[in-house]
Amino acid sequence: MKVLRRLIYRDALSAVGFVTLAFLGLFFFFDLIDELRWVGRTGGELYKPSHALMFVLLSLPSHLYELLPITVLIGTIFVMSRLAQSSEFTIMRTSGMGPWMALRTLLVLGLGFVVLTFAVGDYIAPAAERVAQTVKAAQLGRLSTGATGAWLKERQGDHSFAVNVNALGNDGELLGVRIFEFDAQGHMASQTRAESAAVDARNDVWELRKVTRSVYVVEGEQARLERTRLDTLRWDTRISAEMIAASLLKPDRMATLDLFQYIRHLEANGQSAQRYEIEFWRKVFYPLSCLVMVVLALPFAYLHFRSGGIAAYVFGGVMAGISFFLLNNVFGYAGNLQNWSPWLTAAAPGFIYSLLSLGAFSWLVLRR
Repeated sequence: MKVLRRLIYRDALSAVGFVTLAFLGLFFFFDLIDELRWVGRTGGELYKPSHALMFVLLSLPSHLYELLPITVLIGTIFVMSRLAQSSEFTIMRTSGMGPWMALRTLLVLGLGFVVLTFAVGDYIAPAAERVAQTVKAAQLGRLSTGATGAWLKERQGDHSFAVNVNALGNDGELLGVRIFEFDAQGHMASQTRAESAAVDARNDVWELRKVTRSVYVVEGEQARLERTRLDTLRWDTRISAEMIAASLLKPDRMATLDLFQYIRHLEANGQSAQRYEIEFWRKVFYPLSCLVMVVLALPFAYLHFRSGGIAAYVFGGVMAGISFFLLNNVFGYAGNLQNWSPWLTAAAPGFIYSLLSLGAFSWLVLRR
């Protein structure tokens, strides 16, 4: 049995590796074409073709994380179909490899891909994404998202603060900072604008530069606005530069622990964390989809044909993988819009495909 398992593992690993490289090459080509539109622009420095190439290469781990369940399905379907076509799997069955042993063999293989997917998505891809964004920000001058940048909220005593940061500079400084302070009754107490800010993480202080501060002073029934201009101003806050970076980056490019900490901050300050909670649970369940994919591929080994037909089955595997990817995204957007339970929204695509794979296994393998 060890020889048979090694044969399946070797063929499956080589097939999955080949399919993964092919997909990564395709994504690399299209990403490079898209990134070349930034070449020649300046911010901090001139954005060169070498910078575009480096940015695209550093984006590949994120694509690898998204592609692994799909390539696992396609590669495993190809191997199982080829073994069935050449009657090798029939020989394995007569040698004592029953359905449950074949299932255990593929589940062990799937567990290896689960660990690989988790490692890529939680460690390699977030680190590479941070470096990629740093490279781009260093040349173009800033890292931002949308038209308004990042918004965060913090409560200090009976006062609350709404903080807006337009972008991150190439040296980690905060650009276009606006701080709105509200009193216990929800009335605006002050408004502070700064061209930039440096974060002192050790002392939980922001050092604001080129500051314009407007304070609303109420005296009886009269109210007046006092406006001052300062070169620097220190502001005590627990909002770190990592939180700002997290709000500027896409949540699917963040590590699971970073997402969890960011969700806790949002909840502690009364902000909606639905989008990040869905992404957190997707990060938890997504690697497990590799197990679903290998189970879905097993029935292909029990199909009886001797010539042709593999291309059609592989194409079916491609369509199944794409449909899983699309369903995963659709559930994420729908769950965010309809305010569905985050863990159920993230688990639903994997659960649906688990039912499909178990149904196919019971029909083609156990009953037939």
